[in-house]
Order: sequence, then C-alpha cells, then structure tokens
Amino acid sequence: MSSPKKNQNNGFFSAMTSGFSMFGNAMHRSVNGLLGYEGVEVINPEGGKEDAEEEAQRGRWKQEDRDSYWKMMHKYIGSDITSMVTLPVLIFEPMTMLQKMAELMEYSYLLDRADECEDPYMRLVYASSWAISVYFAYQRTWKPFNPILGETYEMANHGGISFISEQVSHHPPMSAGHAENEHFTYDVTSKLKTKFLGNSLDVYPLGRTRVTLKRDGVVLDLVPPPTKVNNLIFGRTWVDSPGEMIMTNLTTGDKVVLYFQPCGWFGAGRYEVDGYVYSAAEEPKVLMTGKWNESLSYQPCDVEGEPLPGTELKEVWHVADVPEKDKFQYTHFAHKINSFDTAPRKLLASDSRLRPDRYALERGDLSKAGAEKSSLEERQRAEKRNREAKGHQFTPRWFDLTDEIASTPWGDLEVYRYNGKYTEHRAAVDSSDSINEVDVRSTEFSPWQYGNLSAE
Repeated sequence: MSSPKKNQNNGFFSAMTSGFSMFGNAMHRSVNGLLGYEGVEVINPEGGKEDAEEEAQRGRWKQEDRDSYWKMMHKYIGSDITSMVTLPVLIFEPMTMLQKMAELMEYSYLLDRADECEDPYMRLVYASSWAISVYFAYQRTWKPFNPILGETYEMANHGGISFISEQVSHHPPMSAGHAENEHFTYDVTSKLKTKFLGNSLDVYPLGRTRVTLKRDGVVLDLVPPPTKVNNLIFGRTWVDSPGEMIMTNLTTGDKVVLYFQPCGWFGAGRYEVDGYVYSAAEEPKVLMTGKWNESLSYQPCDVEGEPLPGTELKEVWHVADVPEKDKFQYTHFAHKINSFDTAPRKLLASDSRLRPDRYALERGDLSKAGAEKSSLEERQRAEKRNREAKGHQFTPRWFDLTDEIASTPWGDLEVYRYNGKYTEHRAAVDSSDSINEVDVRSTEFSPWQYGNLSAE
C-alpha cells in the first residue's frame, strides 16, 4: 500500500488536486434528456460514459413508480428537502436516524484505546479510525425514517456503553445524542442539510461532534465530509463522501486530516482514504492510509510526510464480517441495534424500536408500513396544532438547548447539551420495578403500543 504524498505548498497531500479533477470527470458521465427528462444525471461508478444509459434502467424502482416520483420531485431541484417531501416506504430501511446515530458505536473499542494511549499522535490515530469506521455502514442506500419529535433510542449491552438519542426539534429536524462508558463520553447535535439535484442528493453534516477521553480530559472535535447520494431514481443508488474529515484535539492543538478520495472513472479511487496526523505546529507525525470499506493503517513519518526508516504500515482497524446477501445491507451490529438485545431492561415507550411503521417494514409489509408512516405524520401535525393552540412549547426530556452557537463549514448550529437526567433515570429504573416503561425482558408487548410521544 503506497503512502500519501505531502504537498509542500499547503501541508496536505498532492493526491487532493488530482482527485478533484477525477471527480469532475466522473460527474460528467451523465444521461441528459433521458426518456424526455431534462437534468437527469446517471453515474455508473464501475463503468464509463457509454454505460450511463444502460445504468439508468437499473435500480429498485418500477418504471411507473419512478416516472411518478420524478414528476413530483423535479420541482424541488436545488432545494433542501430534509423535511419538505413525503417519501415512499419502498426506499426506506427499518431503522430511524436516531438508531443510525448509534451505529458509530460499533467500533467504540478504538476510543477505549485512544483513552488508554499515552502517545498524543497515536491517540488521534485510534480516534480518527473510529470516526472512519462507520462509513462502511453509511454506504447503505436505504433511507432511515425521520424521527418523530420526542422520539428516543436507547442502547446498552455493548462495550459497557450507555447510549441515548432524542429528536429535539422537528422544524428544522435536529437530533442530539450522548454515549458514555468508563473511557469516554460522546456528544453530538445533528442537523442535516441537503440539496436535491434531480437524480442525486448532496448531504451536508451540519452538526457538532465532541468526544472527551476521560483519563486526561482530552476533548476531540470532529468535522466529517459531505456525502453525495447518486442515482436516486434512475440507476442503482450509491454513496460517495469526497472531501476532508478533520479531527482536532482541542486540548493540545494536534489534529488529523483525512481525505476521502472521490470516485473516478471505472471506480478509480473509490473508498480510498489518505492523510496525516499533525502536531500543533502543523508538522506531519503519522501518515494514515486505507479504504473506508475495508481497513485503515498507519506509519510514523518525517516532516516531509515520508515514512520513517525502519518503520512499516500497521493496521489499526479492519471491518468486521458482515451477513451475506442481507436485504438492507445491514451489518451484524445494525441488526443488534434493531433488536432488543441492545435494549436496557425497561425501555422508554418512545423508543424507535417500537415504531409501527419501522416494525412493519422490518417484517416486509410495505403496505402496512406506508399506512402507519402516514398515520404517525398526521398525528404529528395534529399534535403540533394542539400544542400551538394551548401556547405550549416542546421541551426535550434528555437534552437542554444552550446559548452556544457552533460554526460549521455549512452554517451555524444551535447546540444541545446532555442534561444528565437519563443517567438518573436509568439508575432509578434499575433499582425499582415501578417505573412505567416497557419491560422488554419480562413482558410480551406489542410494538403497536408506541404512542405516548409529545410529537410535533
């Protein structure tokens, strides 16, 4: 495996310029005016321009559904459609965005190692590898359900972690999450921003992610790259995340910059990640290279970014085995997230696992899933009208809105902070049988009981 080369002018690696050029070429492999539809861009990541028209006929859509959906969607080209459009359940996976947030915890042992590590640069190798690891799961092309306001997701029984996420705002859609074990705390406020481009969608991760390593109190800040979802309607849908991921040690000023290579002609560069760990003085200390769908390796380097003599690449992370021919391309961990194996003893009745539309889709009943999804959305609108009529304002249960405004590459963000009440709640639940929540360990319950949310 070759190591990335440092660009002497800007401190990054020379592959960046050539990568952007290749990305531009790939993006022009399109079919315009396909079947009379102007502005349709179809990209086959495994082929050349001549494959685009054939690729357009593939995908999960039936022709009549595809034509109908295009007629509805083309008016939104150039818009942020995060919460504007009602989408058909045939493009959904049986998971919500709150659950998807928890997928970042699959390889949490890497954060444990970062906390245990005394070398400040290796600490960033472990922590950034943890941040990269989730992209294997994020390449799934099914859309998760948007959470109802006040909806939650809890996870336990994994790496000693207690995880809670909550939908804290409906307009704009915002989620907050908190995870903790003996080695680290993880806090995120997430607010996706999108731009619909016809047959593709740009997704901007407008959010703030902070990890605190408990041993030394080190605080890490993560800024991920944007994502592009290609061939939404025409062709087979696929995901790319070209650009930089930056993780900064706010305590010391050290940082790691990893560049996701864009997909080029015939798939060239797809999945590749290269970059460096830098000291606070912006000198490269460790090079990192690999593929986000396979593994990552590291090697100490000199100030020019070249491997130090007598050292070799060492693997720091490797993707776990995955189920074969899984309908939704789920990992084993994704299945655990949806199961009650990772649920605490008494589950909040607002938990995503209990959503009737999600559950119906998981069982393969698209008709029931669609009806339940519409019912939840209508109830959400009705409860918003009722709350506004009473002059009430929704208040999240587990997170508090702060006065802090975080600046991101894609806009400013209001920050929510974990208020600690969930930790108190879990302690009370574990010590008492009188808490009125769903006991998934001892009760034969129905997922259709989902329904006590303060939804908007």
